[in-house]
Amino acid sequence: MDINAYIASGVLELYVAGALSEEENAEVYALMQKHPEILQEVLEIEAAVIKLTASVSQNNNAYILKTVKQHLNLDDHDTKVVPLTNPKYNWFTYTGWAASILLAAGFFWAVNQNKQLQSDIQVARTQQSLMEIQIENSKNSLEEANTLISVLRDDNISRIPLAGQGNFQNTYAKVYWDKNTNRIFLDAEGLPDPPPGKVYQVWSLTLNPLTPTSLGTIDNFITDSNKIFEIENTNSSEAFGITLEPAGGSATPTMEQLYTLGVVSS
Repeated sequence: MDINAYIASGVLELYVAGALSEEENAEVYALMQKHPEILQEVLEIEAAVIKLTASVSQNNNAYILKTVKQHLNLDDHDTKVVPLTNPKYNWFTYTGWAASILLAAGFFWAVNQNKQLQSDIQVARTQQSLMEIQIENSKNSLEEANTLISVLRDDNISRIPLAGQGNFQNTYAKVYWDKNTNRIFLDAEGLPDPPPGKVYQVWSLTLNPLTPTSLGTIDNFITDSNKIFEIENTNSSEAFGITLEPAGGSATPTMEQLYTLGVVSS
């Protein structure tokens, strides 16, 4: 997903304005939870809307008085006296205009207040969502850290270094294989970000005869800051390799794009 293009599409502005359908709102909310950049953009849009609303809001008494004077053809330097006899305009006409203007001004003030309140509520909800996401991420990070620590300290877990191959000699990775739970932990810190439209694919290999079995693609490689991925592996692996493949993966590895390879020690 191109996050920058999504942010520039205008969907987030419609979300803040409450102009999307429930399904579209749910989609934006899900993306906010998955992509911190989208959540931050929503917060900035809401903050900008509140600032703009405050800057154009004219709800003070001076503005209301000025509006009344304009409709009564008065200004700050001219005080008109309404004669008691043969008045040109009926006094009730003036008071009616004044009451209408005050009522309208009060109405617009109330509308602005209501809009600001709704904006404040939405900002509060978004901030609460951000906090919940941060708390959940912290919990997940702590659980992942504890799991990795236990893996690193477990002597029963095999450690397989994957060295760079061919034109990719500078790349590297490491596999931690927990045979008891049929899973591996892939440390892919030594791989560069894949180009657009490409993904890394992990392979389990048997060597005689050479038979590759796909363990899946790493679709969240770029967004994962730790570059450590837990992958299920029920195979009797004799080696592990990583290739660069088109998005969605390939049925067989593209050997010209074999980045790393490592043999399981006996």
